[in-house]
Amino acid sequence: MSKLDKIEELQNILKSDPSNFPIRRQLAVLLLDTGYAEEALQHFLYLSQIFQQDSGIFYNLGIVYEKLKKFEKAKEAYLKAIEYSPEEVDAIYNLGLVYTELKEYNLAIDCFNRVLETDADDSNSYFNIGIAYFKQGNLIEAMDHFVKTVELNDDDIYAHFYIGNIFKEFGDNESAAQEFLKVLEISPDYSWAYYNLGVIDYEEGRIEDAIEKLEKTIELNPKDIDAYKIYVKILAKDGDLESANDLIKQALKNCGGNGDLFYIYAQIKKRLKDIDACVNYLQKALENNDTLSIAPRTVKAEIDKYLAQ
Repeated sequence: MSKLDKIEELQNILKSDPSNFPIRRQLAVLLLDTGYAEEALQHFLYLSQIFQQDSGIFYNLGIVYEKLKKFEKAKEAYLKAIEYSPEEVDAIYNLGLVYTELKEYNLAIDCFNRVLETDADDSNSYFNIGIAYFKQGNLIEAMDHFVKTVELNDDDIYAHFYIGNIFKEFGDNESAAQEFLKVLEISPDYSWAYYNLGVIDYEEGRIEDAIEKLEKTIELNPKDIDAYKIYVKILAKDGDLESANDLIKQALKNCGGNGDLFYIYAQIKKRLKDIDACVNYLQKALENNDTLSIAPRTVKAEIDKYLAQ
C-alpha cells in the first residue's frame, strides 16, 4: 500500500471514529512524513489539547513548525517537549537548530553542548556549534568546531567548505583551496566549491584557471550571480566586450532582474558606445535597487549626466 493510500485509509477510519487517538497520531506522523505539514499541524494541535503533557506530540509539533518556518512556535513546542521529557536529545538538538534560525546563538550552542554530553562523538552537534560561532563572527571557535567535525566525519562536505572559507578569510588561499578540493572530491557537483576556487585563481592571477572554474560553476548553478560578475569582469578587462555582453544577457535571463547585473550591463553598453542602452540599464538598475550594491544616488547622477548631453 502506498503512503497516499494509507493516508486515505486512516482518514476514513477517523471519519467514523474521530476519538481514535492512536489513528489520529499515526495519520499526523504520516502526513508530516509525506510533506503535508499544514494538514499534520491540525492533527498535532488537536492531540496536544487532549494529551497536554505528551513530549512526543510537542516534539512533532516542533518539527511541523520548523518545516513551516514558524520558528518561534517551533521553539515553544520543543521547550514543551523537553519540559515533559528532559532527556529528549532529539528535541534538544532541534531546539538548537531553531535557536540558530532565530539568531540566538549562545542558546543554540548550549543546546548542542547538551547533546554532546550524551554523545561526545556527535559530529553534527560540533558542526552546528561551528555554524553558531561563524555567524557570531568568532572564526577561531568556529574553525575549532568544524575541524572537530571532520575529525569525526571526514565526509562532511559542509564542514570542509566552512573551513575553506575561514582559511580564505585569514588569507591562507593555499589551505582554503585544499579544503574546496576536498569538497569536490566528496561531492563533484558542488558549485560553490568551484566558485571559491575560481575566486582564488582570479585573485592570484591565474585567469585561465579562474575562467574554467567559473564556467563550471555556472554550468552547475546557472543562477550564481557572483560567478557571472567575476567572469564578465574578466572578459571586459580583456577587451572582449561582445562576449561580456552575451554573458551578462545570459545572467539576466537565468537570474532575473538584478540591480548589480543591470549596472554591469550598463557599463558594458557604455564601452560599446551604446549610450541609449546604457541609460536604459542604469534606470533598470535603479528600479532594482534592493539588489544594487552601488549607491542609488551615484547611478542617478550618471543617468543625469548622460541625459544632459
